[in-house]
Amino acid sequence: MALEVKQLKIIIISDGTGETATAISRAVMAQFKDREVYFTRYKNIRTSEQINAIFEEAAIHHDLVIHTIVSGKLREYISELSRIKHVRTLDLIGPALTAFSNYFNQEPMSEPGLLRAVNDEYYKRVEAMEFTLNHDDGRNLASLHLADVILVGVSRTSKTPLSVYLSQHGIKVVNIPMIKEQPLPNELFEVDQRKIFALTIDPDSLSEIRKNRLLRLGADKHQGEYAEHNKIVEEIEWANNIFKENKRWPVFNVTDKALEETAADILKLLNMRKNNIFKQTKNENAD
Repeated sequence: MALEVKQLKIIIISDGTGETATAISRAVMAQFKDREVYFTRYKNIRTSEQINAIFEEAAIHHDLVIHTIVSGKLREYISELSRIKHVRTLDLIGPALTAFSNYFNQEPMSEPGLLRAVNDEYYKRVEAMEFTLNHDDGRNLASLHLADVILVGVSRTSKTPLSVYLSQHGIKVVNIPMIKEQPLPNELFEVDQRKIFALTIDPDSLSEIRKNRLLRLGADKHQGEYAEHNKIVEEIEWANNIFKENKRWPVFNVTDKALEETAADILKLLNMRKNNIFKQTKNENAD
C-alpha cells in the first residue's frame, strides 16, 4: 500500500502586501528543489484576532508561519502563540528592525504599509516622467487633458527642463511652445484652465540666451530673427498680451531665476489649491 505523502504548506503573514516574505521564501525554496510546498498569503494583517485565526489553522496542519509584521506588539503576540500552539515561525523583519534601531539609536516608526507607499510614489514618478517626455514641445495633444500642469511660453523660457524637473515630483507635465503669428492649439482652451502656467522673461535676457544657443549650434548669431532684440521684444509683448487675456493662467517670470525657484513657486501654488479643495470638501461634508 502506497504511503500518503503529506503536502507541506507555508503561511505568509504581512501587514502589507506580503511580497517581501514571498520573494525571500521562494529564494530559499530554490535550495530545496526536491521538496514541494504551497504558499498561503495573508495580507494587511493588523489585529491579534486575525493572527489568532491564522494560527488556529496552522496548528492543525503543523504549517510553517513566516511573517513581516512591523508592530512590536503583534510580533510578541505571534511569538507567544508560536510557543502555546507549537507552531514554527520565522520573523523576517523583527531582527532587522532591532539592528537598524540600535545602529541609528532611534525607535522605528512601526507603521504598516510604508513600503507599499514608497513603491507607489516611485511608480507615480516614473509614470509622470514618461508622460512628460512624450508630451514635450506640444506633442500628443490628444491626451492633454491627462496633464497635471501645462506650461506655455515662447522659445527658451525653460519649458522643457522645468517640465522634467516637475515630473520628478510625480507631476505629469505638457509644455506647449508659443510661436508668434501661429494660434495656440484649440485643445489648450478645452482643458481645465487652472492647469495652465505661463512663463515669461525679460527681453534682454532672452536675447542673450538665444544668441548663446545659436553660437553653440555653430550658427551666425546675427542670422535670422530668432535672437534679434527688437523681434524678441515684440514676441514677448505678444505672449504677455495673450496671458492678460487668459486671467486664470498664473504668470511666472523666469528671468535670472534658477530652475528650482520657478518649480518651487509652481509646487507651492499647486499645494495651496489642493489644500483649498480639501477644506472645501471637508466643509461641504460637515454641512
